[in-house]
Amino acid sequence: MIYIGLTGWGDHPDLYQESSAAKEKLKDYSGHFPIVELDASFYAIQPERNVEKWIKETPDQFQFVVKAYQGMTGHQRGDIPFESKKAMFEAFRQSVWPLHDANKLAMVLLQFPPWFDCRKDNVDYIRYCKKQLSDLPLAIEFRNQTWYESEFMDRTISFLKEEDWIHSICDEPQAGEGSIPIVPVVIHDKAVLVRFHGRNVHGWTQKGNENNWREVRYLYDYNIEELQEWVTRIQLLHKKVDDVYVLFNNNSGGHAAKNAKQFMKLMNIEYTNLAPRQLDLF
Repeated sequence: MIYIGLTGWGDHPDLYQESSAAKEKLKDYSGHFPIVELDASFYAIQPERNVEKWIKETPDQFQFVVKAYQGMTGHQRGDIPFESKKAMFEAFRQSVWPLHDANKLAMVLLQFPPWFDCRKDNVDYIRYCKKQLSDLPLAIEFRNQTWYESEFMDRTISFLKEEDWIHSICDEPQAGEGSIPIVPVVIHDKAVLVRFHGRNVHGWTQKGNENNWREVRYLYDYNIEELQEWVTRIQLLHKKVDDVYVLFNNNSGGHAAKNAKQFMKLMNIEYTNLAPRQLDLF
């Protein structure tokens, strides 16, 4: 199946009922899309009560792509708030396990930072991550171009396949070493992930405070021609693997939901088993 959705559910005003409170946004969101990327887990390992709430608020077939905690992927500034690295991984594993039990965990996404380049100690760390979370479906996304340079590309792909990772394929600005090219390769035998980050080259490389950086980096509105480029790619990927997960991350200008809906039309996809929309009841 081809699943299309967005990263996060809180910043897409076009999807919500006018009367919706903040706590009802996920319910509204799940009337439009069958998957979502859970980003809160990147900033803090989520308590079980939050996860159980999200499970109850979504339809039975709804799926979550859970972004790994920043301390696990090297984004954390300063010391991790755990007694050990192993304890951190175990706390994260326990936090997402209810999604696994409810058959709502599509995968855990480990997105590594731009400074995580292709070298032996980082390869070893990827192996460590896989070992700590071996009973969960894991996807990997690089932000450093060296993993896909000609001298390493084949070895990167072979290594990830041997370690049973789900490949995250990115559409993002081509802005030097801190970005990766489109590499439409299936590695896992059951799933592949595609993430649309926009093509804002200036925003991608801009330095600044965290809030401003995020607002500019993902400010992009895909046009129909750019989305059409991906129709054939997604169809080819789907021929090689059962499930293709597609996530739009160009959120800062409010374009992600619109682009995802446009892409659904281009792909001729209409989902069933979504949450009922309030307006559809009349």
